[in-house]
This record gives sequence, structure tokens and C-alpha cells, in this order.
Amino acid sequence: MLDVKVLDLIAQEDPMRVEASVLRAYWVAVVTLAVAGLGFYGLIRQFNVYLSKERVELRRPLDAVPTQIGRWQRVGTDNTYSDILLEELGTRSYLDRVYAIDGDPKTALHVHVAYYTGTIDAVPHIPERCWAVGGLELTQNSTATTLEIDRSKWAPAPTDGYFISNVIDPVTADIEAITMPRGDVVATTIEFQDPKSPRIRQVGGYFFIANGKLESTSYGVRQAAFNLTDRYAYYCKVQITKKGQVEEDDGSLIGPFKEQSTQLLSVLLPEVMRCLPDWPEWEAKGRAGQTTQPQVVSGSVSDAASQSTTESKAASGTGNTGS
Repeated sequence: MLDVKVLDLIAQEDPMRVEASVLRAYWVAVVTLAVAGLGFYGLIRQFNVYLSKERVELRRPLDAVPTQIGRWQRVGTDNTYSDILLEELGTRSYLDRVYAIDGDPKTALHVHVAYYTGTIDAVPHIPERCWAVGGLELTQNSTATTLEIDRSKWAPAPTDGYFISNVIDPVTADIEAITMPRGDVVATTIEFQDPKSPRIRQVGGYFFIANGKLESTSYGVRQAAFNLTDRYAYYCKVQITKKGQVEEDDGSLIGPFKEQSTQLLSVLLPEVMRCLPDWPEWEAKGRAGQTTQPQVVSGSVSDAASQSTTESKAASGTGNTGS
């Protein structure tokens, strides 16, 4: 390889020779980078790898969740955020509402749902940070709390690993079979107290629904969102908060919170999923390379269960294929 002194001598004798050498090296580098880029792109396409995620829009706005679900009734009106709070929240797709059994404020639970889609670069605020900044004092560290919601009316979905639940439209009374997320509802639960009134406690429990799967932590959300084989990505944060007074200084509100949250989520979760994308359809769309919006699932649990049985028979060769 020529050193700088040799190049200087050559440049003095024949400047055009040096310019031609530099130009050739430049074009060799450009062609090499272009070929490498095309090869990398080809590998990505061949193995269905998606480094950036496409958006998945809600099927319905979150405030389409009924104001009364079973015995749970809305208390007051939905909270609306200012532009400043919306910027901090990072989305305009949210629901902020209080539910109570038969409208009794003593059983009130504050529900917050926020929806995010596309390339996931951040996870929203969580009580561990927000409430401490707001002046509350920690009384119990965050723990993973399993909420055993009622699944007795769920049925296996046509897509393996999923279940469906019937949801009745509050206006048309039509029945829809809604795909439920995979996994268990494990909420990250934490308790704070008001330093001025130590027996006033505030318990928050939150979990996430990311790409059709239940996640208890922001780490699980990142794993789901950055799955390289998923073309699309979304996640939804669900947080339930209960505020009340305990009888003793060392008392806790987590027990009543767990019981009431389980009751509410048993009827609320299907309604939330009715608004979220039907993930099995988006998975199929991603594999097929389609660009059109999947249709909303309709029909009942019995219809879907029947379809699942028929498909299973067809796959095993036991079902009739003729008319």
C-alpha cells in the first residue's frame, strides 16, 4: 500500500492519476455497500424478519366499553386529559373511568386503559414512579398478583392457544365472539399511603396486553413488541386503582383490591378485547403479506367452537368434505 510521501510524489508528477485512483476506490465502496444492503434486505424478506413494526388500529375506540357491565356501573363521567397530559401519556387512545358495584362509591375502582401501536420505543408511566413523585409513601413493594378471572364461559378458538368469549353489543344486542388474550392475568400490584393520613391507602395493579398476549411487566411488553417475526405491534396497558381506609396502621388494602379487581376484570376484559385488534387475524395477515384491515369477528362462542371442531376434523381427515 502506498504511503503518503509516495502519493505526494505521484500527485506532483501526475495529479489525474491520483484523482482516478480515488474515484475508483469511491465507486468500489459504493457498489460494495449497495450489494451488501441488497443482500441484507433479501435475507430479511426471505426469513420474514421485520425490524420496524406497522401500526394496528383499534377496532373501536376504548370509550366504546359500556358504562354498565353486569353490576358494575360507571360513577360520574369519564376523565379527559389536557394536551399536556396527552403528550406525557404518549397516546390519544385511552379510557379513564370509575366503576362501582351498583354505583356504590365504597366499591369504586378506577380503571385506566391506554393503547399504543407501531414501533414501540417506550412503556407508559407506572405507579411505582408516578405516585412517589406525587408525594405518596410506599407501604408495600410491587408484587406479582394473579387475578383468577372467571373463564367458565370461554371456549377454544379456531386458532390454537386462544379462547373466545361472547360479548353482547349494548345497542344492537348482536353477539360477537371475541378472541381473548393468551396467558394469565398477573398484575404488578403496589400499595402507597398518604403521609398526612397514613390509614388512607391507594393500591394500584397493572398489566399489559401485547400482540394478543398478557404480560405483567414492561420487560415482557418489549419482548413481545420486538419479536422479529411479527410484522405488526401493539400493546395496551390496563391499570386498576383502589383507594380506601384501613382499620389499623399496619393494615393493607391489597386483599379487597384483589377480590374486587378480579370481579371487575371478569366482565371488563372481554369488553376491552372487543376494542383491541383481533390478533390471530393480524398474525395471519402478516404471514400472507396483506395490507387490508381484517374484518371484525362476529358470531357466538358456540359458532366458533363448532368451526374449531370442523377444522380439527378436516385436518385429521374425519370430517365430511362434500355437501
